[in-house]
Amino acid sequence: MQQTIPLNDRDLSWLYFNYRVLTMAEDRAVPLMERVRFLSIFSSNLDEFFRVRMPALLALHQLHEAEQGALAAAQQEIARQLNEYGRIFTQSVIPDMLEKGIRLYYGETPAAEHSPAIREYFYNTILAYLQPVKLHFGQPMELFLENNALYLVVCLEDGGTGIVNIPSDHLPRFIRLSGNDILFLEDAIRQHLGFLFPHVGIKAAYSIKVTRDAEIDVDEFSGHLLQKVEDMLVQRNMGVPTRFLYDAAMPVTLRDQLAEHFRIAALEMAAGGRYHNLRDLADLPLPSDPSFSYPKMPPVHCTALDAESSLLDQIQQRDVMLHVPYQQYDYILRYFNEAAADPDVREIYVTLYRVASTSRIVHALMSAAKNGKKVTVMVELKARFDEANNIRWAKRMKAAGVKILYSIPGLKVHAKVALVKRKRGMYWDHTALLATGNFNESTARFYADHILLTRHQGITQELELLFIYMQTGIQPGRFNFMHFGHLLVAQFNLVDRFKAMIQAEAEAARNGKPARITIKLNNLQEKSMIAALYDAADAGVEIDLIIRSICCIVPRKGIRVRRIVDRFLEHARVFIFHNGGNEAIFMGSADWMNRNLHRRIEVCFPVYDPIYRQQLKDIIALQLADNTNAVILGADGRNLPIQREEGAPEVNAQRDTYTYVRKL
Repeated sequence: MQQTIPLNDRDLSWLYFNYRVLTMAEDRAVPLMERVRFLSIFSSNLDEFFRVRMPALLALHQLHEAEQGALAAAQQEIARQLNEYGRIFTQSVIPDMLEKGIRLYYGETPAAEHSPAIREYFYNTILAYLQPVKLHFGQPMELFLENNALYLVVCLEDGGTGIVNIPSDHLPRFIRLSGNDILFLEDAIRQHLGFLFPHVGIKAAYSIKVTRDAEIDVDEFSGHLLQKVEDMLVQRNMGVPTRFLYDAAMPVTLRDQLAEHFRIAALEMAAGGRYHNLRDLADLPLPSDPSFSYPKMPPVHCTALDAESSLLDQIQQRDVMLHVPYQQYDYILRYFNEAAADPDVREIYVTLYRVASTSRIVHALMSAAKNGKKVTVMVELKARFDEANNIRWAKRMKAAGVKILYSIPGLKVHAKVALVKRKRGMYWDHTALLATGNFNESTARFYADHILLTRHQGITQELELLFIYMQTGIQPGRFNFMHFGHLLVAQFNLVDRFKAMIQAEAEAARNGKPARITIKLNNLQEKSMIAALYDAADAGVEIDLIIRSICCIVPRKGIRVRRIVDRFLEHARVFIFHNGGNEAIFMGSADWMNRNLHRRIEVCFPVYDPIYRQQLKDIIALQLADNTNAVILGADGRNLPIQREEGAPEVNAQRDTYTYVRKL
């Protein structure tokens, strides 16, 4: 019988992470607009939770009595956080905006001086997008409530009920009035409900929205995957409800009538505030003021790379590592641009998971194909919420002559790797690009990642084997001359190699030798890896973990866990094992989640260059020393503040990493 190991709940762990995002909005050390953005991020994250995780919790609740507590605990925590959200927004952020001369009307009637402008905007602009409907309870639904769309439910004096859409997908959510006064779009509509429902008085209006299940199951498929994904995307926004969010001021009788009319189950009902979809706060039209935003951190140039006419030649001389967004991502664009134009480059292989909407990388790949090069791209069609964008680019690349590989049955290709093969005379040279984050120049502006460019023969050969597998299904290791020795690849050797390195540290500790493990991940949930870490800690290994989001391991003696939430999204995965003093250092795409280790192609890669090994260790050391925006996780997974000792210097990992990188 398998031994049960202590684990924190994955959904509560994620909710605690999102709560840390929310608390940044109350931190007056954070600039005003950034605090507003943290409110927006919290709201956006929570919407995704209801689209992706809540369906699983609802299903477990119905299927397994033992799991019913998980749903209740999550709902209770969400309710607590939403109360905190309202308090922080109304009692902290809005008053601080008012101190800066910015008035956001929040449930208040705008000053009379604004009435003509609001009236003009309503009749000339808003009215074109409105579709008011009268509801007839007990009869078929008059309209389908679209996913995450906003509506006002209107109580009429004659006892009837109306509903009107809030067109925030077509118009700005906020109306900039004269001066620095700002009005919610729906409040302009509230003022003119009498025009939409004439000849009856208006008693009240309450906002609602429905969030729908976003999961599309394409892991197991038959037939043409591209067509299947396209068909399922059409159905995504028609998914079953997972949350019906309503204004808590709404009368109970009206709430129950709406639930029955729109077929909403009791478990899916959630009380909220006057306003929903506050992710739109990211677009709040605050006046331009440098003090409202973080101080600028222009990405640093690498002078050694700037001095060379060819980046591909430079990589042949020595490895290159970039720490983005602290350093220019332009060098990655240059890598693909050079590969596309260099007449000696014959073949290019790339995996694409999340592509920028205006991707210059993809344009370079299409140019390469038109320039006569063999270009092969593995496009992951199952990248959640990026499926449509990836399909669009895949079709354009295919039309340009790029060979497109689609998803492997039962697997997602989450690796972030590229290979360029160049022939000069009789000889070939290879360069590899391996990253912890997507090849996406848009997210590279605020995702903190590391990228390695190398000519290392073992790494490039093994990367070629991986691309052969993705094209043909021929597995490395099938023959004794085909195996992974440098790369750690999920589905092949990644889990076994990581466990072996953990066990080696445990054995060293048992023998009285120094033993240490430092790991940075986005998510830690896979039970067997957690069990291995517990065993190592029990043996005396000192383990430091930096986990941004889901963390199911329970901190205990020998295991310390911290979380960093700041201006950039901590996205890198880094693994450092003491290894008897000859540290084994890896980076890669793989979190330690069931999906990553068992249902995806992931690649982790070694860092051999001593200069870059030291840089990584220095950056990780700053993150372990952060005493401003880092928190430690308690035994229950909650965020605990770090108490800075009196006289101890203030360490902010992201600010200090930027300073460090500028000096490289």
